[in-house]
Amino acid sequence: MQTPSDNSVFVAVPSYNHAPFVEECLTSIFRQTLPPAKLLVIDDGSRDGSAEVIEKVLADAPFAAEFIARENRGLAATLNEAIAHADRKYFAYLGSDDLWLPNFLEEQVKLLAARENAALAFSHVFVIDENGDIFDRTDNWTPFADGDMLPTLMTGGIFSSPGVVYRREFLGERPWNENSKLEDYELYLRLAARYEFARNEQVLAAWRQHGRNTSDDFALMVDEWLAAQERLRDELPYSDEEIVGFQTKLRYAAARHFNRTGNRGRAARTMWANRKGANSLKEQALDAVRIAAPRRSFDARRARIRKAAKSRYGNIRELL
Repeated sequence: MQTPSDNSVFVAVPSYNHAPFVEECLTSIFRQTLPPAKLLVIDDGSRDGSAEVIEKVLADAPFAAEFIARENRGLAATLNEAIAHADRKYFAYLGSDDLWLPNFLEEQVKLLAARENAALAFSHVFVIDENGDIFDRTDNWTPFADGDMLPTLMTGGIFSSPGVVYRREFLGERPWNENSKLEDYELYLRLAARYEFARNEQVLAAWRQHGRNTSDDFALMVDEWLAAQERLRDELPYSDEEIVGFQTKLRYAAARHFNRTGNRGRAARTMWANRKGANSLKEQALDAVRIAAPRRSFDARRARIRKAAKSRYGNIRELL
């Protein structure tokens, strides 16, 4: 481990079947205004030619870079393997289809250096499609707290992993639960129960979404959020009653997503069962109106918003 005065960053890229995107991902790391001390890329058993692309791109890396290709073990195991190699003050990982803007590491390290009690720094990110078109950004979402992030996490408010840089010493040896389906969320909960998080208001990264998210996908995610909270119940600084209250709010918020993904029946049932999670009767009434609105009107409005966002924000390549 390096001395505390060393502000260098160890960067990992867990790769899995992202051959069309991994070159752009790695190039965004090469272009950092604060270059990482070392880059480790681990290909987790890709079957689409990713390994060949990675080897070719890393040949031109402007700093120390290592490549490991092996059989599939899953994302959490890959991250734990990477962290075992991490010997710098800060650690960051970037999914092989995601991107960093050029000043990402510089800005996040600067923030962490000023916040010694922060376990991590997170920034806002652009949300992009397969073509790199920007259709959203996370500062349009739920307000994220600065400092005490735990209450926000408990109700399902979660930032995007491409925007995160960790303080290595706070992570331990195997920080990601390899039996969890949402490994980052459980780690965030554990860290937020003990340390503060530093919020960067800038948009410094890009998170790529593929295809259409469904209500079934989101239901599984909500179930895993709740399961992670139960696994960590003894580590959380809340009473059983407080945890139930957070979980009711989480489920109520989830009902809105079920409606957005087309499952009005599930949305209505979830919202009614968890109505105590609403902030007011007015909020309940507005949500009920949204559920009752014709689906075609909702889809048309969503399409207009997405089209306007793409027109406003453009393509991520213009910012790299």
